[in-house]
Amino acid sequence: MLALLGGNPVRSDPYPAWPVFDETEVNAVADVVRTGEWGRLGSHRVIAFERAFAAFQGAAYGLAVNSGTSALEMGLEALRLPRGSEVILAPFTFMASATSILNAGLVPVFADIDPETYNLDPACVASAITPRTSAIMAVHFGGLACDMQAILDIAAARGLRVIEDAAHSHAGTWCDRGLGTIGDVGCFSFQASKNLNSGEGGAVLTDDMEIFSRAIAQHDLWGGGVVQRGGQLGRGSLATGEGWDFTVSAGDRRITPFQAALLLAQLGRLEDQAQRRAANGSYLNDLLDDLDGIQGRRIDAFATRPAHHVYVFRYLPDAFNGLSRERFIEAMNAEGIPVAQGYRQPLHRTALFADVDGALARAWPRGDGTPDIDYAEVSCPHAERLCADETLFLAQSVLLDDEAGMVQIADAIEKVREHAEALIAADGAATPRSDPPSA
Repeated sequence: MLALLGGNPVRSDPYPAWPVFDETEVNAVADVVRTGEWGRLGSHRVIAFERAFAAFQGAAYGLAVNSGTSALEMGLEALRLPRGSEVILAPFTFMASATSILNAGLVPVFADIDPETYNLDPACVASAITPRTSAIMAVHFGGLACDMQAILDIAAARGLRVIEDAAHSHAGTWCDRGLGTIGDVGCFSFQASKNLNSGEGGAVLTDDMEIFSRAIAQHDLWGGGVVQRGGQLGRGSLATGEGWDFTVSAGDRRITPFQAALLLAQLGRLEDQAQRRAANGSYLNDLLDDLDGIQGRRIDAFATRPAHHVYVFRYLPDAFNGLSRERFIEAMNAEGIPVAQGYRQPLHRTALFADVDGALARAWPRGDGTPDIDYAEVSCPHAERLCADETLFLAQSVLLDDEAGMVQIADAIEKVREHAEALIAADGAATPRSDPPSA
């Protein structure tokens, strides 16, 4: 019997908590306190983390900043794209992917996703290009690599830049290359839920020294925007220019040494965690492949290691006697499996892009400020359907469990399917009558 109907749950113990830490992190932060060097400027801890993370992912240069959103904004700004030009991205992502484009003085253009991978469909990218397109933002959703070769080929043929939103992608790879190191610039988040976590924070990675130098100027107002080729690289916000002068409209997007200390400690755990997530993700994929009404993401050969920040799968209610996705989630949660619905609508259907209260108009970067794209007319049917009816998420910490924990996920799904009709009947019996009272 289902736990919702009074039975025993498949799993009684919680899945692993997040974050994972011990006295290593406690002592690292305490050491920062003891030094009194609490600011970013010149912090050897920040510099050490920037270099270590860039090397871990396989990039020449890394710059740590205060958030993943800042990283995206700075990455776009460092590309020096024409104001008001268009950046193509998928609508199945967090809002920061789109708002960073607006905040950088650019226009988001949404292209649909491949329904089997949840990543940007290159064919839809090609169809979305206009004379005003300047870049493609490849969002590696959940840490699964986009089809980067197809995207790079489109970009090269049209003279476009490529920015990777790798907020989910720490330790993920494409053709054995670290995600965030393949396009012109890659952007990461270290927000509390991320696979590499300091509560808040982000990073910009690139192999291009000019992009790196521009990002430094954009992230540190006190750097004055003067970035020299000699002595600067890898030193974060310490600009070497002389004089009191400011050449860019910069701001303070600096990370702190406290966060860098946490990140250095967490980076020491990342490879082992990534290996476990990848192994458990592959095992769970195999288990779900045998279940009717459940579809895992397609893992293409180029996605050589998914980071599994979010484990995504599809729910097809017809295989469960028509049981709604919402009720399926409740039943799974009662069985001890922390399944969640995920995004409730794609970005082009959110209030911002409906211009509620003039919010979009205030951010619009071209013309007279009146949006010249009607996002209500944008059609991304796969993203729309997957949000509305089918998508389910498991958090990355679930994949830090053992294989038995993965089997319990599959067992709970089978249990819900077996008792779906009983649950539907019980729900119907519990529904109050809506008939009008008799005379």
